[in-house]
Amino acid sequence: MQYSAAEENYIKAIYRLQDHAAMVTTNALADALQTKPPSVTDMLKKLKAKKLLNYEPYKGVKLSAEGKKVALAVVRKHRLWESFLVSKLQFGWDEVHEVAEELEHITSKKLIDKLDAFLGFPRFDPHGDPIPDSQGRITIQPQVRLTELPLHQSAEISAVGSQSPALLELLKAKGLQLGTRLDVRKIFSFDRSLDIRIKQQASVNISFELASVLFVKTC
Repeated sequence: MQYSAAEENYIKAIYRLQDHAAMVTTNALADALQTKPPSVTDMLKKLKAKKLLNYEPYKGVKLSAEGKKVALAVVRKHRLWESFLVSKLQFGWDEVHEVAEELEHITSKKLIDKLDAFLGFPRFDPHGDPIPDSQGRITIQPQVRLTELPLHQSAEISAVGSQSPALLELLKAKGLQLGTRLDVRKIFSFDRSLDIRIKQQASVNISFELASVLFVKTC
């Protein structure tokens, strides 16, 4: 069955919000999609009728097994297109999200499978997020937030917790990207900012807010 772009956007938003709550509220979904709660309620009724979610008025919503399958397919397309744009068309990692938001609604499974093969079946997108395979399976890599990394422990950036263009622009200015090796030299109690050393360079100070959206794996 094919779904509209609007339906897929709702399903994907619910999937993401389910990471933080067992049931997703109408207000949380309205905030995520920047729309009004009555519009959300109308769409949820439609998606429930298509058996894509379980919806209880005043309690919240969660995806059904079929809804999760649809969400993972959309996420797969989005992340594969981001990978293609960065690796083959030389887009910056701060430029690809909005383009991929449009491309993720292409319905041809054959095209997406060929795109996956063309890219060499990547497991992670340019932001470090896992790419579901054709069966919806996801590779989970062991990682922690930079704020949780012990002092002087060598690590490398493995993922970014937000795809905000402003954040990605800041990371670029700081010389931070996926694969950057670093260690935390000091954490200041006043504002919880961190002094980090990138490879063998001099230490750089970054805010706690920035560090909290960076994920690293030890090396």
